[in-house]
Amino acid sequence: MLKINGERLWASLMAMAEIGATVRGGSCRLALSEEDKAGRELFAQWCREAGMSLSVDPIGNLFARRAGTDPDAAPVMMGSHLDTQPEGGRFDGVYGVLAGLEVVRRLNDLDIKTRKPLEVAVWTNEEGARFTPAMFGSAVFTGIMDLDTALAVRDIDGISVAEALQRIGSVGERRLGGAVDAYFEAHIEQGPILEDNAKSIGVVSGGQAIRWLDVRVEGMAAHAGTTPMPLRQDALYGAAQMIQAVEALATDFVPEGLTTVGELSIAKSSRNTIPGLVNFTVDLRHHRDEAIAAMEQQVREHLQAIAGGRGLKVTISPHWISPATPFDTECVAAVQWAVDGLGYAQQTIVSGAGHDAIHLARFCPTAMVFIPCIGGLSHNEAEDVLPEDVRQGTDVLLNAVLARAGQA
Repeated sequence: MLKINGERLWASLMAMAEIGATVRGGSCRLALSEEDKAGRELFAQWCREAGMSLSVDPIGNLFARRAGTDPDAAPVMMGSHLDTQPEGGRFDGVYGVLAGLEVVRRLNDLDIKTRKPLEVAVWTNEEGARFTPAMFGSAVFTGIMDLDTALAVRDIDGISVAEALQRIGSVGERRLGGAVDAYFEAHIEQGPILEDNAKSIGVVSGGQAIRWLDVRVEGMAAHAGTTPMPLRQDALYGAAQMIQAVEALATDFVPEGLTTVGELSIAKSSRNTIPGLVNFTVDLRHHRDEAIAAMEQQVREHLQAIAGGRGLKVTISPHWISPATPFDTECVAAVQWAVDGLGYAQQTIVSGAGHDAIHLARFCPTAMVFIPCIGGLSHNEAEDVLPEDVRQGTDVLLNAVLARAGQA
């Protein structure tokens, strides 16, 4: 079994982390920002040095290609993303991109040619921190989302995706989609399971279902000092009760069911005014589609009942739905074969987070490789990993990809 150059990969990760570095040791490279542009340019420089050709599609996805000996073969693709959360870590996404680059570098070191071409993809806006929904670069590539719809999305400052792409010079001419033989993505787990079980590798069987809901609670704004409590239609107190109900609902779906309220806003808030309009988000997750459908139904019933009891109006709108996604059995088997051959401690795991691989799995055969992150912490400046886990995960990626691509 082959092994990568762990020191070189770690040095590349640390160099990329300097772009958009935060004061507490994390990274901030929001999608299509100047920092994201700089990260893409550094990656592109490294790819050219590795003898790869570069192309960009109309949604800004960046592809680096290493030719295979069969000019008619579809590529085996690796990748992830370089954009981060506003106070993100140094490894979420970027590890998968640079692990793919290290696979190519190591094959170059060993003068190993593959029959099928290899490509490393940098997907646009995976995080969804600047533009929503998340992962729309891979969604547009795979045809799940229309290009014009994505280009029209605007950030909080009113800048559209189309404008942001123009600003950083990432509007490309490569056609969307195209044949892909298989897709492999290496990623940090972003949770505590592997670390808690003392495993270095997660063989990912698929991704769990995700549903995002937008909730609008309408009451009546009124004076805080002159309106008796029994006569109030306080949208914030109602929303607070609703949020507690969303949290309590998760106990009916343990251990896989997860509920989160990540955003809350009070319209035209004032210290001495009863809130009349509140908006908040709900994030539901479960391994099974039928269970997450039941979770959503319960959310709707509970929130409507609370609104009715308080004289409020609640509107619940779907924002984004991602069904449970099994990965390709042959690609998962290739990852399992690689980790078994290398003898690394491993377990099968379901991805709790959304990844570009979830979209790719509906487009081509797909698998993922997870490595632990310290304390299960991610989307945080303190996010960290062990260099040995980084190396072992990329060893697995290298051998699985080479098995799929075929040694010439």
